Amino acid sequence: MSTTRPETSAAATPAANYEPVIGLEVHVELATRTKLFCGCSTRFGAEPNTQTCPVCLGLPGVLPVVNRRAFEYVVRTALALECRIARRTSLDRKNYYYPDLPKNYQISQNYTPIGVDGYLEIPVNGAPRRIGIRNVHLEEDAGKLFHLERGNEHYSLVDLNRAGVPLMEIVTAPDMHEVKEVESFMLTLRSTLLYLGVSDCQMQEGKLRFEASVSVRPAGQTTLGSRVEIKNLNSISAVLKAVAYEIERQTRVLREGGQVAQETRLWNEAAGRSERMRTKEAAHDYRYFPEPDLVPMEISDAMLAEARRHIPELPARRRMRFVREYGLSDYDAGVLTDDRALADFFEAAVEVAGQSGINAPAKLVCNWVTNQLLGLMNARGLTTKQLQVTPAALARLVGMVSEGKISAANARDIVLVEMVDEGTDPEVVVQEKGLAQISDASTLEGIVAQVIAANPTIVADYRKGKQKAFNALVGAVMRQTRGKASPQGVQAILTRLLGEKN
Repeated sequence: MSTTRPETSAAATPAANYEPVIGLEVHVELATRTKLFCGCSTRFGAEPNTQTCPVCLGLPGVLPVVNRRAFEYVVRTALALECRIARRTSLDRKNYYYPDLPKNYQISQNYTPIGVDGYLEIPVNGAPRRIGIRNVHLEEDAGKLFHLERGNEHYSLVDLNRAGVPLMEIVTAPDMHEVKEVESFMLTLRSTLLYLGVSDCQMQEGKLRFEASVSVRPAGQTTLGSRVEIKNLNSISAVLKAVAYEIERQTRVLREGGQVAQETRLWNEAAGRSERMRTKEAAHDYRYFPEPDLVPMEISDAMLAEARRHIPELPARRRMRFVREYGLSDYDAGVLTDDRALADFFEAAVEVAGQSGINAPAKLVCNWVTNQLLGLMNARGLTTKQLQVTPAALARLVGMVSEGKISAANARDIVLVEMVDEGTDPEVVVQEKGLAQISDASTLEGIVAQVIAANPTIVADYRKGKQKAFNALVGAVMRQTRGKASPQGVQAILTRLLGEKN
């Protein structure tokens, strides 16, 4: 029997007599150009061990110097997550041996994290829900091991380029009880971090990493069950599968009268199951003590004011405003605000339309952005920042459609495609390709009359009550005009002329 479990297994909705409790630890690589305690580059993808120095290699006699930008990014994030800020904070040594940690200790924060007791509001089933944030703190990353198998040889290589890269760790309270809450939290947090500009959150590059802690307890009980931490989660999908599997596994153990061991487990993506790694360490196992080479740091009023100045309108609040101000659906507002650059593009297009008197209502602009424009961008692998189309150009295109100057089909299939691929203004494409709709009523009526005269059999079918015949006549007119006739205008003229000949 296969041990692989589908993502939509019973684990997501366990029996009512048991309740899952879920928390997350999130590691975020900060978007600084240099490492946390030295001047080595943080650029991803360099040749192994080419971005190192005596400091990040942990050689004797070196002294660390804190990267101020990394510190500021953590303060900014802690404020955005509604945390209480420690006005005096310090760094600590977390002692453990691992091959990719050359100093045999990690500089982190245990006693005085920068931010504590915050929360992140997430949407669940259309309603807001607060997930507690226990702390937000700063630490350095470890290197990376590559486990190789060649024939009968099994060995590991270490790349220390990542050692010393600034990490922000965000620890949640155990406030989640369903897989969908975990998904909403991860997506909302990622979007928030992107809005703040503190990380690019590229999970495939290890810049955003989640570790889940899962326990199961009898429903109604307040005491937490034995906590299992799951590592090796390299995507949002993997987190959701691992949490669902672990809820089901622990529930099954308890139903069978067993006890869940407190331990750390690895997620085996290929097998679709978690596997035991080691018993879970307690804080005292790391022998924390204050970092002797770094002095405590004061967070001044000026630093807090500067951090607040860099916090934009965050995605959850912006989504609610889009619904309220522009009359968008919650779904469409969510699609737009998930990407700050896309939301900025949409608002700029609406603003241009309003200032220039273009007939491009916000809902119509939204439809063109979320359906037509995003579809082309996804097909071409483009981000909003790579887009050659300007908000003003899109507003003008939407206005041309809404005013009947060009058909929606030609605007979508010809004009917008060239705008995306070449950066051409919509008016230029319309003129060069002769796409302007026929606006002269007498000209259009003449064409419709010609089509009626050229298709007596179809006309006869229409007079027998066959609606498909009417649609065929509309199609014939649209082909003859190369899509430049207004479909509504064609239908009105056809109805009138066919009626006159009854």
